[in-house]
Amino acid sequence: MEEKAEERVIIVGCGPSGLSAAACLNLLSIPYVILEREDCYASLFKKYAYDRLHLHLGKQYCELPHLPFPSSFPTFIPKDQFIKYLDHYVSHFNISPLYQRSVELANYNEESKKWIVKARNIVSDEIEEYKAKFLILATGEASNPFIPEIEGLNTFTGEVIHSTRYKNGKPYGDKNVLVVGSGNSGMEIAFDLANHGAKTSIVVRSPVHILSKEIVLLGFAMLKYFPYGMVDSFMVFLSKLVFGDQSKFGIRRPEGGPLFLKNAYGKYPIIDVGAFRKIKSGEIQVLPAIENIRGNEVVFKNGELHLFDSIVFCTGFKRSTNKWLKGDDYLLDEDGITKPSYPNHWKGKNGLFCVGLSRRGLNLAGNDAQSVADEIKSLLSLKPIT
Repeated sequence: MEEKAEERVIIVGCGPSGLSAAACLNLLSIPYVILEREDCYASLFKKYAYDRLHLHLGKQYCELPHLPFPSSFPTFIPKDQFIKYLDHYVSHFNISPLYQRSVELANYNEESKKWIVKARNIVSDEIEEYKAKFLILATGEASNPFIPEIEGLNTFTGEVIHSTRYKNGKPYGDKNVLVVGSGNSGMEIAFDLANHGAKTSIVVRSPVHILSKEIVLLGFAMLKYFPYGMVDSFMVFLSKLVFGDQSKFGIRRPEGGPLFLKNAYGKYPIIDVGAFRKIKSGEIQVLPAIENIRGNEVVFKNGELHLFDSIVFCTGFKRSTNKWLKGDDYLLDEDGITKPSYPNHWKGKNGLFCVGLSRRGLNLAGNDAQSVADEIKSLLSLKPIT
């Protein structure tokens, strides 16, 4: 095992949250090391995102700390422009991650009062040991692709992929494609498939709010002047006005408003990019939950049976932090999401912090990063440096 030089801070993860943390530490002249298991930063955007992806919120809610988007960027930024922005961010703040380091253990040592992190160098297969007074978890909400267990899935005769492997609908023209999962990725991928001539169906199991980008921007603007509950109710009213009765197309609205569900349970509303229009026209068929699969036949909870050539699972991600993080019973739950409530959700114990793990988007992740950096600076000024 190779022991590395000690730093003040270890950051695990180099997506937008990890980059934000690194930039904020840099500006405060706090040394750190950033460990990333992939071979690049922001791998979700650079390697695992579909071609037509745009940030679903306006750019004012998505920029990272201390570097605004160029004024020439559109309100809703496409993936390629966001990657260019991240490239500039890394260069501007001189961020140099250590790539292909997969963390296998992070443990707080009571005797030395330091975090000891063991990471496997994927290239050499060697275990490297890092020590620091502070540990920042920036592992991201979207880390390990998740495909649910479905009876008979292993018998499916066509292609089965997770959304992280989907790029565009060109290979699927005239094919019967089932999209499983009705979050933003599922709806947008279904829309893209239909645009490319695929015979597209989407599984919608749970109630969802469907909003336009304009409704979301208006709602966020109103939060500055009106109570949270009033804005939530107004957004639901506008959704009903714009999208009408969704139930006749197999889509139910939840009981709680979109802002409430996002803040309380991390459930994002659907920000429509055109999929609902195709659902209304019949170009995208809405189906209920899957009962089982037999070869290329998929049986649904309503008893219907349909044949498919491909299945795209847009079923989200699981986090593996609980498998390697030891000594924390306070900050993260078993799913790798923060347990403390806002606004102290970023702060653990014994020098443990997190950035971007509260299901509140890029904007709050940037706020987390600044709060963590300021706290570390304060603690370093209070304690003798050893």
